Amino acid sequence: MNILPIPLQNLIIEFSKLPGIGPKTASRLSFYLLKSKATDVESFARALSELKKTVTFCSCCFNLTEKNPCPICADLRRDKSLICVVEEPMDIVAINSSGEFNGLYHVLHGSISPINNVGPEDLKINELLNRLKQNVDIKEIILATNPNLEGEATAMYIAKLVKPLGIKTTRIARGLPSGGDLEYADEVTLSNAMKGRKEY
Repeated sequence: MNILPIPLQNLIIEFSKLPGIGPKTASRLSFYLLKSKATDVESFARALSELKKTVTFCSCCFNLTEKNPCPICADLRRDKSLICVVEEPMDIVAINSSGEFNGLYHVLHGSISPINNVGPEDLKINELLNRLKQNVDIKEIILATNPNLEGEATAMYIAKLVKPLGIKTTRIARGLPSGGDLEYADEVTLSNAMKGRKEY
């Protein structure tokens, strides 16, 4: 028999649906909101509601946006000849914060993962190919998928499809993080670091 009020039980269930949130964390979050000021809870509820009402995907790059096209695609100062292909919108935030890339992006919304029943048709790969075929200004695409099995498979799959188009295709460098110790690096990271070495 559950002794908690039904609205509280429902909130715990909803929080439990979020990735990385188990029943205990969901309970803590629910009790936290219950103890919070009514204005804070209303603000939280309003933010959730507005999220679903106003945030959509850019019709060009499939990044999250309130306006279509997104601010990045609409920015005339960006280099339209470069497209950086990423798995998720959060990857754009990471790359953009580095200040090293001034081109455009394309968000795949995942990576090829047969174990999770995600195939190429479930991603925005066809949209990328159409974009490349329709825009003669694009000279290079940078594959910035994650350096794991799924990310590598996705990058190889896209590179194979792009090759006949004659567009330069590059892959982001992989290797040792700045400040890292060699003794703690795995074999794959060390192998990539050796392959990606540059003249000093």
